[in-house]
Amino acid sequence: MPGALTPARPPGASSRATDRFLSFDNVSFGYRRTRLVLDCLSHEFAPGATLLLGPNGAGKSTLLALAASAFRPKAGVVRFAGTPAASPTLREYRRRVSWMPQQIRPIPGLSVREQVAYVGWLKGMTRSQAWERSLPALDRVALREHAETRPGRLSGGELRRLGVAQTLVHDAALLLMDEPTAGLDPAQRAGFQQLVQQLAETTTVVVSTHQTDDIDTSYAHVVVLADGRIRFSGSTGAFLASAGDAANGRERVVTAYTRALGSGEPRP
Repeated sequence: MPGALTPARPPGASSRATDRFLSFDNVSFGYRRTRLVLDCLSHEFAPGATLLLGPNGAGKSTLLALAASAFRPKAGVVRFAGTPAASPTLREYRRRVSWMPQQIRPIPGLSVREQVAYVGWLKGMTRSQAWERSLPALDRVALREHAETRPGRLSGGELRRLGVAQTLVHDAALLLMDEPTAGLDPAQRAGFQQLVQQLAETTTVVVSTHQTDDIDTSYAHVVVLADGRIRFSGSTGAFLASAGDAANGRERVVTAYTRALGSGEPRP
């Protein structure tokens, strides 16, 4: 299935065009005519797991929605593995991408398992394939016991895990998760980080959060976004090293984050 969705390489094109890179090329977007949330943003998210960090209102959710093709840029192009998120390749693009938005909305009349299967069907799976894959997806987020529950009866943390399960059902090559750990307890957070580590071996994963506690060795890359601009982009090790001689792990993370937010230019 994934191989069938890989775009054919044009004659003479670099092999890098078919890598699992998510790229933004001079992308601008705004909700109002007078204010742009992102203005001529160019950035490339590498294969593996990236933690997209930034304060509330930084533009993180907007960036992920553009990457999911839920929004259309006012200017510029979004691509994944060389495929633009625009006609005539939009359907192909969407089948390779899974997006977990901040708000997970229960679908009236469906059970938890049916909602996960429905998302798989929307992504091009047959009904039988989607139904078969729904339980393994729920297993990966420890929600099997709620498979027959109505999503509206789930707690906030359980709804977040349902959102993660929906991104896993159809083997997407690009996973976009917006605040997936909100409402999770420490044990569930640890389980999510382990899942990210597994997914990163074969998938491009971008996880957005405003919580510095989510910085973990599961992520190979850290990107800090503020006011619609990239303030830092580099390895997790380089991000932590930017804190200098901060005393302990927690202080080191906060110092690195604060320094990134205070910078007007991206750091290597």
